[in-house]
Amino acid sequence: MSIQYGAIGWNRQKKVYDVTLLSLLALYLGTFVGVGAWRNPSATVETLLIRALGTAAFLLLNVVLCIGPLSRLDRRFLPLLYNRRHLGVTTFLLGLAHGGFALFQFHALGNVNPLVSLFTSNPRYGSVGNFPFQALGFFALVILFLMAATSHDFWLRNLSAPMWKRLHMLVYVAYALLVTHVTLGALQSETSPVLASALIMGVAIVLSLHLAAAFREKQIDRARLQAVDEGFVEVCKVDRIAEKCATIVSLSGERVAVFRYDGKVSAISNACQHQNGPLGEGRIIEGCVTCPWHGYQYQPESGAAPPPFKEKIPTFRIKVVEGSVFVHPRPNPPGTPVKPAQVNPREPQPR
Repeated sequence: MSIQYGAIGWNRQKKVYDVTLLSLLALYLGTFVGVGAWRNPSATVETLLIRALGTAAFLLLNVVLCIGPLSRLDRRFLPLLYNRRHLGVTTFLLGLAHGGFALFQFHALGNVNPLVSLFTSNPRYGSVGNFPFQALGFFALVILFLMAATSHDFWLRNLSAPMWKRLHMLVYVAYALLVTHVTLGALQSETSPVLASALIMGVAIVLSLHLAAAFREKQIDRARLQAVDEGFVEVCKVDRIAEKCATIVSLSGERVAVFRYDGKVSAISNACQHQNGPLGEGRIIEGCVTCPWHGYQYQPESGAAPPPFKEKIPTFRIKVVEGSVFVHPRPNPPGTPVKPAQVNPREPQPR
């Protein structure tokens, strides 16, 4: 391969995350098996483990699928993306254990190869009630294996981002296969409404979050297009601007200083009225942009010096759309007040 494989860096956060995850899974599996044995003493340990591992894997897959849209809907969920791959690999391992126990219990004690038996023991593919649902779980597990095996950044770089993305979008195919697997399998044998309700609720939550995220992305795209149509130019990401500092951009021959302060962003001319000092290299001190050369100050919202001083510099209209800063290249007359853009608006800014 063109890029050398690098081992995963197990920092403290990842270790705490994985220990917490494994502890919760152990608690879930132990509780499920214990309650199952108490409610149904005749059930074998293998049967209880098959059910416990299967429900844990499906529950975790629902969580994995919810993290993406939640992060797009609210940036506070973004930290969950940091270790989402760990959840995905854990989901595969749970599914693998579930499938291994099921393959042993139902197909390994005969004279036929277990994998052959999996696809030949029940050929009623035309029946809904007796459909061989185990084959659906097998194909879903193959997809989860491919995703788990390529979850490292090594494969992201060597497969290329588009190919890697297409491969990992197969998670939705795996999810559909598993929903059908559970519907035609467990729901056929279990009469408890709890399982059916949990399945319906999980699917409803996943679909609702994805639809909500798609609607929000559409709003953001509309806001971006509107900003461009109105003549605004995307200049940088908000995260590039240090607090109470600026980044300097050039628009239509004008050097513009874009300042970030107190959860807001404003854009003013970069040239100080005193001796054309670079305001963008200064800082906001006591609420005013302070020139690094001689200390002349200007209010970032209006470009006007605080009273009793009379200096004024041009301001620029500004928008923030999903973390991107847009500035209109046409300067306003010196001293023109412009409402600052919010750094983290909850919704795309209105026209």
